[in-house]
Amino acid sequence: MKCGIFTILLFNLTVIQSKRYFANFNINPSNAKESSFNALIRHVIASSMEKKCVVIICDHIYYKMLDWEYFTGARSHFAHFIVIVEESEDLLAPADASRDVLKVSSEHGCEFYIILISNAIQSSRLLKYGERYRTVNTRARFLILHDYRLFQMDLHYLWEKIINVIFIKELVRKKGQTEEEVLLYELSTVPFPFPIKAIMVPRRLAIWRGTPLHSDIELYKDKTIDLKNQTLHITVFSHLPASVKKKTCPLKSHRASLSTHSRTFQGIEIEILETLAVSMNFVPQIYEPKDVDTELWGAKGPDGKYTGILGEMVANRADMALGDLQYTHFFLKLMDLSVPYNTECLTFLTPESLTTNSWKTLILPFRLQLWLAILSSLGLMAGFFHALCYFHDKVNELKYEELQAQKLALKNELDQVAASKRFNPKQTYGELKKQYLLPTVEGEPVGLYLFRKIGSSILYTYGMLLVIALPKLPTGWSIRVLTGWYWIYCILIVVAYKASMTAILAKPESRVTIDTLQELINSKLAVGGWGEVNVEFFRTSLDVPTQIIGSRFEKLNDSDDAIDRVVEGNFALYENEYYLQNAVVKKQLRYQQEEDELKGNKSLQIQKIPKGDHYLHIMSDCMIHMPISIGLKKNSPLKYRVDTLVRRIFEVGLVKKWLDDIMQQTANDEVHYQGSEAVKAVMDMQKFMGALVALAIGYFISFIVLLSEILHFEMNIKKHPDFNKYTKQISKSK
Repeated sequence: MKCGIFTILLFNLTVIQSKRYFANFNINPSNAKESSFNALIRHVIASSMEKKCVVIICDHIYYKMLDWEYFTGARSHFAHFIVIVEESEDLLAPADASRDVLKVSSEHGCEFYIILISNAIQSSRLLKYGERYRTVNTRARFLILHDYRLFQMDLHYLWEKIINVIFIKELVRKKGQTEEEVLLYELSTVPFPFPIKAIMVPRRLAIWRGTPLHSDIELYKDKTIDLKNQTLHITVFSHLPASVKKKTCPLKSHRASLSTHSRTFQGIEIEILETLAVSMNFVPQIYEPKDVDTELWGAKGPDGKYTGILGEMVANRADMALGDLQYTHFFLKLMDLSVPYNTECLTFLTPESLTTNSWKTLILPFRLQLWLAILSSLGLMAGFFHALCYFHDKVNELKYEELQAQKLALKNELDQVAASKRFNPKQTYGELKKQYLLPTVEGEPVGLYLFRKIGSSILYTYGMLLVIALPKLPTGWSIRVLTGWYWIYCILIVVAYKASMTAILAKPESRVTIDTLQELINSKLAVGGWGEVNVEFFRTSLDVPTQIIGSRFEKLNDSDDAIDRVVEGNFALYENEYYLQNAVVKKQLRYQQEEDELKGNKSLQIQKIPKGDHYLHIMSDCMIHMPISIGLKKNSPLKYRVDTLVRRIFEVGLVKKWLDDIMQQTANDEVHYQGSEAVKAVMDMQKFMGALVALAIGYFISFIVLLSEILHFEMNIKKHPDFNKYTKQISKSK
């Protein structure tokens, strides 16, 4: 690598330099000043380092002063990175080599920075760059040369984030009457947690006199444990279940409220905030951004500025942000997020389909596979009956051939007589036919005509399936045995069908819902949700179905309008399941309340409030189980402490309790609504639609068959040369 930058890891020494600078590492202190200065560095490192990784950023002057034997010798027990800065280097846009080293050291979790640059302007620009692009761990420990130029007003925001810092200021005092100069170093730090006023005055910690400091002096004390009752500004966005805005609060189930007392907030994050306030000893000052009702979480405007709570956090006007913040890159690039305290199922609120399946009532008792099995068995049994009938006819063909010939002759004779002779109109055809019937011979096969034709066989087999008795018991024990067992099969099928049909007619009508992402895609519904964060989630997804949803995803700012569109049946709203549950209950209760008001007002015409064409349904499949966090300003020094407390809150189960508390009202309203809208299992015309559909299908098929028979008779039978216009049949000539 041409940049001349080296990394010292464990016992391997590498010097990092931005412009091909190599120097002799074995530089020994040559005077008392250097000796005292190096002793101070060694003491601070030895008493403060924990993770054994240090980043040294210095110029050539201090590079020569440092005791490198301490960092590179055999007793060295920590890894370190070194960046040597040139005098002309602009650290607000550092060289590639310096930038890479800062990035790598931050990724490795180095917790100690030693910045020894004579030019304080370079130091300030380095800190600005590191804070802006997060290449410097602002929550680490810093050792920086004291310079008044570091305390200018435009740099105050840095010292609100870099609080674990010690400034080294060289002091020269005269000792005794000899006026011998004594070299001292003043160690000071930022006044955190107290706010920085117009002029920043560092707070003195100790004076270094060349000997170890007193054991009671803690250089890098954790300042976030006790915030000294300071006020923290908390920007909030009302979003269930994290924070809910209330006009009044008769029961004080929450502990943090707006300073104007015109609005109060409840929710999981409000309870977490109060717990943090008690533990860390600060006063939360909650406020809503002016544009929160229209901008919600916020987005980047045309002028490059952010709106909503994002604008408050980016501008450093708020210390924390509450509002159901999702643990995504969209928020992480603009602020810090605590460890997630909960995960929420993000899904869609969809309309229940108006398409009723009552017309399928007759086929609903059985599934498709069972219907196929029944129809297959019907065709198979009809074929068996027809085959057995054919077998019996062949067996008895010779034995009864003469008898059949006589019956055929009788039939022909009757046909001729009916055509030529006028009968007594009072004498029926049946009585006349009895005069010509031959006596039945014992053992003659009867009932086989039921199955001689395949069409008749199918018809009578289907009749047995409907528990309709055969007009005559067929001859032949093989057919009789088969008929008996088939009847048992039919009884079982019919009993199961009736029981299932009774259950279907007794229960409320089943609703057709959308429960999977693929069903939502197939429905062609428009989809949308709140804020730019949801738009970016779908736009950046690598999942193909999610991309399809994202291609028609709409950004919304009005939840009531979105729910109205869902009720109309042409929209699906994307939100967390708790918010959607509350929205559904509120919508139905509002309809019910308006309906009750109309019924109670005698001056108004009583009419039912339209509830829309569709009921509301929450899709059972989750798009994602999204982690939810509390927002902190970028590079906030409070993150480590907040993370620790949030973990403890989650581990003891308080998040679950607070979630149940905030959703209790929704659950109560839902029970009240369901009780008022109790569905009775009654038989209505809609449930009877299946029978009407079956009847209509039967009429239609019968009409088609009748029309076919008429056409066949007119075009074929009637034009036959042997057609008898009296019998309407074709008579064979002798």
